[in-house]
Amino acid sequence: MNDTLFHELALTLLPGIGPQLTRQLMSYGGSAKNVLMMPPGKLRRIPGVGAATVAILTGKDRETAFRKAEADLKKAEKDGVEIIFYTSKRFPSRLKLIADAPAILYYQGTADLNAPKTVALVGTRQATDYGREQTERIIKGLLPHRPLVVSGLAYGIDIMAHRAALQEGLETVGVMATGLDIIYPAVHRKTAEKMREQGGLLTEFPFGTPPDRYNFPARNRIIAGLTDGTVVVEAAIKGGALITAELALSYDRDVLAVPGNLSSAASAGCNALIKNNKAALYAEPLDLEQLLNWDAALHQSGKFKPTPSYSADDFSVEEFALITVLTAAGGREEQMDELAWKAQLPIYAVASLLLGLEFRGVVRALPGKKFALI
Repeated sequence: MNDTLFHELALTLLPGIGPQLTRQLMSYGGSAKNVLMMPPGKLRRIPGVGAATVAILTGKDRETAFRKAEADLKKAEKDGVEIIFYTSKRFPSRLKLIADAPAILYYQGTADLNAPKTVALVGTRQATDYGREQTERIIKGLLPHRPLVVSGLAYGIDIMAHRAALQEGLETVGVMATGLDIIYPAVHRKTAEKMREQGGLLTEFPFGTPPDRYNFPARNRIIAGLTDGTVVVEAAIKGGALITAELALSYDRDVLAVPGNLSSAASAGCNALIKNNKAALYAEPLDLEQLLNWDAALHQSGKFKPTPSYSADDFSVEEFALITVLTAAGGREEQMDELAWKAQLPIYAVASLLLGLEFRGVVRALPGKKFALI
């Protein structure tokens, strides 16, 4: 059993220890094992850690978390589930950039979560024929780019997006509001099984987690944070799709919306997003290509032109964080201080990291302390 992952998993299984506190504890302890073995007096000196948290980290809750972590690691190995802590190079680099990213992920599938191009398609559970037609049309328009298609495995637009992607041979990942062992809704099990072979299933929730209503907004932030942009196909004036769009905007990710009939309740949310300048209008594939700067990757003939891609295994975690930010910029220049902020790295470290990447021929320096991928 991987001792490091065992303690990382156990830390996330403790009650009341959320992702942000996990990062706080890790920053002081250096490793999950150090945190879980730290004496009470030292724990109390960590900002944000009070008597209740110390009791959780050192008492019966810790022993319970150890037992569950051991059982979950065995189940993960048996079921082919990958458990990814936020410090791992395997953790999705786009997701790592958001302030409220999960501390751990459970993943079962074949798709690369750090695919060069990723897009989310979301919408209402009460989808109409118009919504289905638009979803299928959008997926067909994405084919030249071969992106990873992400959605929430829910009724309506979500499952339509997954099925259309599978039909067209695109990889698609479903972000779940349950543990990986609980497919919700259960009627989507056959589609979920196909996705395990042509994409994947992803969640931050441990095995056995039921579909609690509070889990769905948390699930939506992963959909928004995992992708370059979000397309809202149909949405009522209130609902999960609009929450995902708002989250994407807060993460500085692009949002597009498909306009609909003004008298259709299913399109009221999309029309409102466009009216309030919160989303660009999606009418054709070029709208998405230009907004995400994907059009630069196509020949005039419309054939796919490979874009540079880098493997996390070839770089340090900090180097790859900078590469991810520059990749998301789509060829645009980024200033050094902006890079530092988006990659969540200290400015003094970014200067030397960029110099090293420049020597390796990955980035080029430009006037005004700006940088871009070569």
